[in-house]
Amino acid sequence: MKPHELKPPPGSRKTAKRVGRGEGSGHGKTAGRGSKGTKARGSVPAGFEGGQMPLLRRVPKLKGFRPPNRIVYGAVNLDDLDALSGSVLGPDEIRAAGLVHKRNPLVKILGRGEITGAKTVRAHAFSSSARTKIESAGGSAEVISTAPAGPKAAR
Repeated sequence: MKPHELKPPPGSRKTAKRVGRGEGSGHGKTAGRGSKGTKARGSVPAGFEGGQMPLLRRVPKLKGFRPPNRIVYGAVNLDDLDALSGSVLGPDEIRAAGLVHKRNPLVKILGRGEITGAKTVRAHAFSSSARTKIESAGGSAEVISTAPAGPKAAR
């Protein structure tokens, strides 16, 4: 067998439809496009509505911008923390109390309310008012690293 004798298996290749090659071909005259109308004459851009204002241009657009790599925190206020027992409060204790949803891996402490006891609060971020209120009550605010953990973190 020689290279010029090679052929594809029968049925794997389909011959192209040659349109507009005369009436004897079966695809002559209108070349399979029917008679008259836009589709017989040329192409129509996607979204074209016959001169009417297209839907894409009619509807109002959303304003603003949401960065794709934004950092989302689960917010917890001081009055919610004050109700918890224990001298050391970390993200695990806050999550176990139901103050932060599990879809928010990072926790931020906000300054609404007061904290009465001296508590060590560990979180990923603090507002400035929350930090001063915790420290004025005799406690301490410890920031946990927000670096991601896992196989992608080493890259």
